[in-house]
Amino acid sequence: MGFSRSFFAVLLLLTLLTRTARGDQEVTYDGRSLFINGKRDIFFSGSIHYPRSTAEMWPDLIKSAKDGGLNVIETYTFWNAHEPVHGQYNFEGNCDLVKFIKLVQAAGMYVVLRLGPFVQGEWNHGGLPYWLREVPDITFRTDNEAFKNHMEKFVKMIVQKLQDEKLFAPQGGPIILAQIENEYNNIARALPGSAEYIKWAANMALGLNVGVPWVMCKQNDAPGPVINACNGRNCGDTFMGPNHPTKPSLWTENWTAQYRVFGDPPSQRSAEDLSYSVARFFSKNGTLVNYYMYHGGTNFGRTGASFVMTRYYDEAPLDEYGLPKEPKKGHLRDLHAALKLSRKGLLWGSYSLQKFGAGLEARIYEIPENKICVAFLTNTHTKIDGKINFRGTEFALPRHSISILPDCKTVVYNTQQVNAQHNSRTFDPSKDANANNNWEMYQDVVPTSKGVKSNGLMELYNMTKDTTDYLWYATSFKLNDDDLPFRHDIHPVIQVSSLGHIMHTFVNGEYIGSAHGTKIEKSFVFQKPADLKTGGNRIAILGGTVGMPDSGAYLEHRVSGVHSVVIQGLNAGTLDLSQAVWKHQVGLTGEALGIFQEENLNKVQWVQAKSGTPITWYKRYFDSPSGTDPVSLDLSSMGKGMVWVNGQGVGRYWVNYLSPLGKPSQHMYHVPRSFLKPKSNLMVVLEEQGGNPEDIKVMIVKRDNICTVVSKNYTAPIDSWSREDNKLKSAANSDKPEGNLQCGEKKVIRSIVFASYGNPDGACGNFTVGNCHSPNVKKVVEQTCLGKPSCALPVSAEAYGVDAACPGSTNTLIVQAKCAKKSKA
Repeated sequence: MGFSRSFFAVLLLLTLLTRTARGDQEVTYDGRSLFINGKRDIFFSGSIHYPRSTAEMWPDLIKSAKDGGLNVIETYTFWNAHEPVHGQYNFEGNCDLVKFIKLVQAAGMYVVLRLGPFVQGEWNHGGLPYWLREVPDITFRTDNEAFKNHMEKFVKMIVQKLQDEKLFAPQGGPIILAQIENEYNNIARALPGSAEYIKWAANMALGLNVGVPWVMCKQNDAPGPVINACNGRNCGDTFMGPNHPTKPSLWTENWTAQYRVFGDPPSQRSAEDLSYSVARFFSKNGTLVNYYMYHGGTNFGRTGASFVMTRYYDEAPLDEYGLPKEPKKGHLRDLHAALKLSRKGLLWGSYSLQKFGAGLEARIYEIPENKICVAFLTNTHTKIDGKINFRGTEFALPRHSISILPDCKTVVYNTQQVNAQHNSRTFDPSKDANANNNWEMYQDVVPTSKGVKSNGLMELYNMTKDTTDYLWYATSFKLNDDDLPFRHDIHPVIQVSSLGHIMHTFVNGEYIGSAHGTKIEKSFVFQKPADLKTGGNRIAILGGTVGMPDSGAYLEHRVSGVHSVVIQGLNAGTLDLSQAVWKHQVGLTGEALGIFQEENLNKVQWVQAKSGTPITWYKRYFDSPSGTDPVSLDLSSMGKGMVWVNGQGVGRYWVNYLSPLGKPSQHMYHVPRSFLKPKSNLMVVLEEQGGNPEDIKVMIVKRDNICTVVSKNYTAPIDSWSREDNKLKSAANSDKPEGNLQCGEKKVIRSIVFASYGNPDGACGNFTVGNCHSPNVKKVVEQTCLGKPSCALPVSAEAYGVDAACPGSTNTLIVQAKCAKKSKA
């Protein structure tokens, strides 16, 4: 029986399964929404990937997400993290999936589990373990028996593990949705048997009887009761909608910024644009949005995909360190509150659309008999402000904005008007950690005689099997006197062609240079003059990768590494060494000896460090910075390599690969506090090209610069509104805008750095006054806020003794404050 004919039968079976389950968390759906225990709801979800943070960070991340108005956490499962070697499983440390889900449940939140097991996600090899490539006759992600057998085995293992812990909703657990496969429409046309495979995947997932609905993102033809979901930046406008009227509208990835690769400039997505996209989606029948990422975290060790930076989605509402990035987190929190005030109308109301000319519209949800009415007033113009008369009242609509009216009368939120406070991040050197800055070094061995021998150059991935980034290629050749150029100003040139990602070349033991590809064009050519001599000559090339690819069809056939080596400019012509006898050594000597771990340091001879040496290991000890603020390494003085702290892999760094703006894509690298001990922390740095370790700094990370930027025409704070007996109510005297400042835990406002009312301008950390400025504003703010953990400020010229008629005034209050720990006195 085909999927189209069996749809309702399978849906009925799914409902029966959930209703007869042991727990009290029945999960079903219809064309409007998900149901939890028979009740409709709207869901605000955020992606937090457990391996991209530490287990010690999880509770605070989950708590901060809940404080941001989320009720769901979404995560992938990572096959190559859990089964790095076939049949050997890892669920310890930051791979403890069960612990992570239980922490989410303890916080009173739900879980969306994206089982994949292909995840993409800028994760190494898309989450597929390397050993899978070596299964005979395998083709990934298509109607291939070998792949399907291994995929099904892994999925069943994960599901059984979670069922044993009673973590699916029908068992009383938090998991309310599960995803099989991932963004398959992107590659379906390139693979034979794709239609059969996707039906098999859906059938396999449904047959696991987990009792919760299954989803497929970017799968327009999701079979049977499997829900097709949207990924993208603007699913409120780009999503074609569910492929059956009985399925709800889900958004599994709303990109909070953009993942970045080495060589990229900074990525940005404003809080205003992000909130607009979410309000738009819910105004058009959406029931669940997931922020990808809510906390991106860190690609520790070698876990990032090709060229992907160690820092992941630092522009998310929670930055790499888990600190709230404001106003993004706060503005979204206010949006969630506004949508919750509108919940009844959204979920049970009758929908209508009213147009007011080009780009101006109202989307309305009404339950007349209960006097419930919700309106989304929208201006889709990106540059032009607008006005509409809606039900007898005139409303101003800023460009590219949506106003939410939970009673069709009162604007409680506008996506362009940010009431939430702003902040800026600082990195300050740690006095404790940067003392006694004594470095030692060990220069790795350039191989000459050892290694796997072959006629020709062997492929890198097949040799390293994803156990290291590095593969040495070494060969030797002889030249006669008359082979070399007669003129002293002419030198032979070595030309090396590589399929990626980077290479370092040594001739007769001397380093002559490096070259690399890019994320877009991984292949490259290295050309450099070389000092060759009469008699024997040696070439050693260190080929390197920066993660394995994570996207596209036929991942199992991707290749990398050196494939051609020639010497040009000889008297006898070009010497092609590509098919010569080459010796291949997997990894570096220091890697094989594990000298990034304390117990293995004495396996090599360490000497006093000097800068500028390629393929060199550096080490020093440092004390942990005092306090509890996050810790980072400033690696601006280095080139490319890896860092370990107390044997834990911080990740890959590449600071001399500059973006088009002329700056490193990333120079600060997160060291989780759980990696540290109070004294004598071992830092080991592997530098490939030659940096200066003495200028590495241990930094403390803070977001203690807080700001408020609020105009007189803004709405009142969202928490001043409530709904009682289906009526929208505001607290007494709280229907006016106000500026709010709040420091972090155990901190107070120590100083007011900037304060102005009228027409100030700038961004948090860099404000300037306008012509309507008055020094009196700062005095009023200081009297109100200093020494307090938080304060509320009026937004009016009268409150600060400012001329309300000042020409050019925008009636805007801007204040920047500095938070600090409470004094012990």
